[in-house]
Amino acid sequence: MEQRQTDEGCGRPVFVVDGSRTPFLKVRGRPGPFKAADLAVYAGRSLLARQPFAAPQLDEVILGCVMPGPDEANIARIAALRLGCGDRVPAMTVQRNCASGLQALDTAARNIAYGHSDLVLSGGVEAMSHAPILLGTAMVNWMASWRSARSFGDRLKVLSALRPAYLTPVIALLRGLTDPVVGLSMGQTAEVLAHRFGITREMMDGFAMRSHQRLAAGHDNGHLAEIQPVYDSAGHYYDHDTGLRADTSMEQLSGLKPVFDKPYGNVTAGNSAQVTDGAAWLVLASEDAVNRYELPVMGRIVDTHWAGLDPAQMGLGPVYAMAPLLARNGLNTGDIDFWEINEAFAAQVLACLSAWQDDDFCQKQLDLESAFSPIDEARLNVDGGGISIGHPVGASGARIALHLLQVLQREKAGRGVASLCIGGGQGGAMLIERE
Repeated sequence: MEQRQTDEGCGRPVFVVDGSRTPFLKVRGRPGPFKAADLAVYAGRSLLARQPFAAPQLDEVILGCVMPGPDEANIARIAALRLGCGDRVPAMTVQRNCASGLQALDTAARNIAYGHSDLVLSGGVEAMSHAPILLGTAMVNWMASWRSARSFGDRLKVLSALRPAYLTPVIALLRGLTDPVVGLSMGQTAEVLAHRFGITREMMDGFAMRSHQRLAAGHDNGHLAEIQPVYDSAGHYYDHDTGLRADTSMEQLSGLKPVFDKPYGNVTAGNSAQVTDGAAWLVLASEDAVNRYELPVMGRIVDTHWAGLDPAQMGLGPVYAMAPLLARNGLNTGDIDFWEINEAFAAQVLACLSAWQDDDFCQKQLDLESAFSPIDEARLNVDGGGISIGHPVGASGARIALHLLQVLQREKAGRGVASLCIGGGQGGAMLIERE
């Protein structure tokens, strides 16, 4: 397991002073109204406008993104320039699959802790609806032959070699959600965990229904204050997460067919995270920057841990990351007031909750003497999660960290953990404290 401390292990404290995100917009079969860079700009524009410092006073910009578009190479730099940071503020894009947004925060926090930066704009973005559709190798080779053909006869020969199968598109999004090493889609790995831990269809659907109910209550009660409304070019207004189904019932969910293990599986579109477009930013600062600009403090990033595990069971990543994180900081379950575990799949989160309190698992897999006490589900994802909000893969890590800080403030609580499973067999977890 890879271990790293971001704050206590390096010296200087790292503060979060503000944050903002766009609504998360459900993908509905065609490219959405915003490209990834647009979402990043819209999430950051009002955030920077309300700061007492000017955008060029940032030391750097770090943005997580998995699938930037063809015109978005180093999308962090594009967003920084469009946000008015100026030519001299450097920017970089980071990628750790589902936890790219959390990786961006960790990278920013380490740079501040080591004294390399004082003020960083950091977050994540993804426009999954704009994921590229590619040509297969056979078609690319045919096009190369066509371009190199010089005579009319040569072109006729190349043309005669064209086959309809060459035109079959490669859907980058589907390929990206399949692990090339173990040959399983992310949904199939969730089925593996459901079988291992005895997670039933009813348990999955019940978890999914609660996610929608909690998000609906969160919107109704004004608990999603981090959302920055956006307008598209046609004048349409988006001020909430569009995948929300407030009237979802167990009857509706039970009627959905399995997607990843037909016909016998239990993971459906209803108990899985939604494919979504969205962006989230946080402003991280050193103590010097907080004092210099008289910045309000939402909380402090204390520590981060990254872990590896079997890619076929990647959904257990939060357990592999959270356990060393808590142990290193001398904490147990009861010391954490609120939890955000990204809902890639209901089966995956429920499996994590089971593994967390399983003595045999913790002893054999985590080298612990005994399991942790159970995580209270009333303190987990209290305003919904990826199943109801959506999971734009590059942005979710930043979103859950930002919302966890909002929850800690609202509840006047002291400590929280944000964690995600990561495609490819990894887990990430961040310990956050409210000042």
